[in-house]
Amino acid sequence: MIELSDRINAMEESATIAMSRKSRELKAEGKDVIALSLGEPDFNTSQFIKDAAIQAMDENFTKYTPVPGFEDLREAIAHKFKRDNDLDFDVDQIVVSTGAKQSIANVVLSLVGRGDEVIIPAPYWVSYIEIVKVSEGTPVMVNAGIENDFKISGAQLEASITDNTKLIIFSTPCNPTGSVYSKEELRGLADVLVKYPHIVVIADEIYEHINFTTKHASLAQFDDIKDQVVTVNGVSKAWAMTGWRLGYIGASKKIAGACTKMQGQFTSAPTSITQKASIAAVQADPSVLSDMITAFKSRRELVLSALGEIKGVKTNVPEGAFYVFPDVSYFFGKSHNGTTIKNASDLAMYILDEGLVAIVTGDAFGDPSCIRISYAASEETLIEAMKRIRTTLEKLN
Repeated sequence: MIELSDRINAMEESATIAMSRKSRELKAEGKDVIALSLGEPDFNTSQFIKDAAIQAMDENFTKYTPVPGFEDLREAIAHKFKRDNDLDFDVDQIVVSTGAKQSIANVVLSLVGRGDEVIIPAPYWVSYIEIVKVSEGTPVMVNAGIENDFKISGAQLEASITDNTKLIIFSTPCNPTGSVYSKEELRGLADVLVKYPHIVVIADEIYEHINFTTKHASLAQFDDIKDQVVTVNGVSKAWAMTGWRLGYIGASKKIAGACTKMQGQFTSAPTSITQKASIAAVQADPSVLSDMITAFKSRRELVLSALGEIKGVKTNVPEGAFYVFPDVSYFFGKSHNGTTIKNASDLAMYILDEGLVAIVTGDAFGDPSCIRISYAASEETLIEAMKRIRTTLEKLN
């Protein structure tokens, strides 16, 4: 009999992907399912980006590329870091990968080994934990509840650091909560990190431009810790390029070199066509995204307003990304038609089966009291989805 490795047996399937698969199966059965489970903008890739891809093909950019990416793309990314984040990187400090997920995996696998601890504020993006487990590291979760806008303080961070701490991973704006760390809050974390120069931080900023605050703040802006920070970004979310698969890091030369070495044995660089299209994206003025940001903010208000009318649902006000992460523990212990809700996973499946709306359990993100609702859908779709969710929840008693 063929036996799979302990590594793959210990790995959990991505909950967001699993729920998406379940909703597709129900749709194939003829069910009218509304999917609010995946983190994917419902906008199309801009024409100027597609034109750049077409031009690249016409000019025969179809060969192998350097492992860390085309030099002109890395130059464009370095310029973007300076323009948008006031971060200075040389070209050899930039590594381009097949999505920000691979960027994060490259860093973790380059730094973390057996016995190393990785601090992860919870709620967190689902893949952080599994990537750490594959590296044989030990995830250490630090809980940040809804009462704290799902953000940890410097004091919480410091209390979690041990002699075995090697790495910290967090996101701002955050998936799944939409929370955004201010410059002052990041300075509070930096004040702790400066005491531990051996600890590296992965700052996942993939939702940077989908931000309803005045300006995105990067952790690496502080000179006293900048060499400890790996800034992760990409083109998937803001530029509606999820299927193009391109993420990137800005890091110290040592870490960038390690990630290039790792990537060289696994995948090499992303496709040449995607790289050329991504130059157009990162060179574009972020102001061209204003209509999309306005649309997302309007959808956020719609969803928050609808949730506010449902007894027992508790929300914060997410300042970025396109998710709401409400506390639904009020419904635990309640029943309908023989189904008893014991936890957020039960509630997510109940909403799917009874209301035909696919959302994701908060268990997958490290907070079993919550569910994640993506509002990357049209207002018409969201109105219908929220109506179904309300009707479904009101049946529980």
